Amino acid sequence: MNTFTASLLFASALIASAPAGADVFVREDTGGTLHLTDTPQEAGFDLLIDVPDAGLPPQTRNVRHPESIARAARVSGVDPELLHAVISVESGHNTRAVSPKGAAGLMQLMPDTARRYGVTDRFDPDQNVMGGALYLRDLMLRFDNRLELVLAAYNAGEGAVERFGRVIPPYAETRRYVPKVIERYRRRM
Repeated sequence: MNTFTASLLFASALIASAPAGADVFVREDTGGTLHLTDTPQEAGFDLLIDVPDAGLPPQTRNVRHPESIARAARVSGVDPELLHAVISVESGHNTRAVSPKGAAGLMQLMPDTARRYGVTDRFDPDQNVMGGALYLRDLMLRFDNRLELVLAAYNAGEGAVERFGRVIPPYAETRRYVPKVIERYRRRM
């Protein structure tokens, strides 16, 4: 049995045994091993199976922070569905996620970005989502609402997008990140 087939069988078993309403997240490590979970404890996990929360009892719902997202969308003017997509890719909706580079919280704010937008607690969902939404708003203004450049700048930094001539920088992570967020965003629209 090859690795891919074994991974699919394992994923199927995990899904079958997961609690009702539990999303499934996946991450592939550098050795090619797939890690699956319904509660990612760190950044880098991608949403594999998105289980809708509607109609499920409260104890089985994933917390999606709808109030924080709605408030941040209202204040910033950023589409709430874009905020959901960014949060899904950045942290898998895990308020305690921390990346190896030091980004933290739902929208994976770096310390300097958090300070720039008045975020004093990057793990506080309200502050984190508001800071990330305001940053996205500013990136939209800077990059003429070109979503692919906005997302590239969110991931790699606006300086990197500028240095490479206002194109997606040639970083593997950023080149994976941009289409992933756009695909999630389009699915939610």
